[in-house]
Amino acid sequence: MNVFVAGGTGVLGRAALGALVDAGHRVSATARGPGKAALVRGLGGEPVEVDLYDSAAVRRAVAGCEAVLRLTTRIPPASEMGRPGVWDETNRLRTEGARVLVDAALAAGAAVYVHESIVFVYADAGAAWITEEAATDVAGSAVLEAALGGEEEAARFARSGGRGVVLRFGRLYGPVEPFTLDVIAQARRGALEVAGAGGHYTPWIYVPDAGCAVAASLDAPSGTYNVCDDEPVPLADYLHAVATALGAPPSRRRPPRDEEAAVAPRASLRRSLRVSNARFKAATGWAPVVRNARDGWRLIAGSVLG
Repeated sequence: MNVFVAGGTGVLGRAALGALVDAGHRVSATARGPGKAALVRGLGGEPVEVDLYDSAAVRRAVAGCEAVLRLTTRIPPASEMGRPGVWDETNRLRTEGARVLVDAALAAGAAVYVHESIVFVYADAGAAWITEEAATDVAGSAVLEAALGGEEEAARFARSGGRGVVLRFGRLYGPVEPFTLDVIAQARRGALEVAGAGGHYTPWIYVPDAGCAVAASLDAPSGTYNVCDDEPVPLADYLHAVATALGAPPSRRRPPRDEEAAVAPRASLRRSLRVSNARFKAATGWAPVVRNARDGWRLIAGSVLG
């Protein structure tokens, strides 16, 4: 299949590009500048430099492709997540950027459009398992509103006769993922901490498994799918897995700070989201190699500690 990947040089994009090439697809991927173009070529793809908000340019780039994948984000560092405006580009990519890509995919006669989204749009469900039919809660968060609103572009593609696939990802982690590197640095300083009891479930997905999920999604029927590991764990258990794997001091507990509750998307990260991946596994045959964060952090520690 001829596949166009928007966001081919990001953390998810690189993992997806490699998985798509390994599956035998011919892949073109967006890449700005010679360094990123070389990265795409090194992964077996063909780099394309294009302004993703330029409708005419995107249509030219997508022409002849059977699948169009939107994996574009610009996630800020953890230390800057609460700053005004730092999520604006990601929000725009998930909405306006998605609209341009769907228009181009329809013009190209593509068979499938795949749209990156996030599980954090779900409402807090305590210890209950969350399926794709669960209630969402995006009120008061521009980030979550854009994530959920952007999913409508996949539905629009499906209404036009193609397959529109939404992948709601858990939080990515892996040896080269920036947030993971921040966590490693904190652990080494003995600065891991959790606000409150840390009993809320947090959904995660190991980066290579996320990339393979993108490749598997090309065969999925239209619809929305959760992509996360098999065994979500409470945040306190996750941080214990980090500390144990790295041989670092255990995380400290502290009372939640009032100002944190007002900062989105940080507030959404404190929801309890025990998310099920059963629908995606049944639809595609995909399954994560890394079933839970304990196994994932042992792999990360082996990579980091040698």
